[in-house]
Amino acid sequence: MADLDVHLQAPARLKLMSLLVTVTELEFATLREQLDVSDSVLSKHVAALAEVGYVRSRKGSHLGRRTTWISITSTGRKALSTHVAVLRAIVANVE
Repeated sequence: MADLDVHLQAPARLKLMSLLVTVTELEFATLREQLDVSDSVLSKHVAALAEVGYVRSRKGSHLGRRTTWISITSTGRKALSTHVAVLRAIVANVE
């Protein structure tokens, strides 16, 4: 059995990746609200995931204000899929 991905073990990172996998990209503020974390906490999670190539960010504007958009990479999708498969295998016999 493969090991859990250390980059996805934090619940906020797993939720962040789970949100991103369903969309093309999400605005930083939307992610912050969905995860119920501060800007600095989200920034640290995004930076850690970007460092290993799981997400990317881009600057843009939305409704006349500067914003940051976050998206999952193909590497991130594969890592998330593998991580979830390992979690499912771990809990397979739990009723």
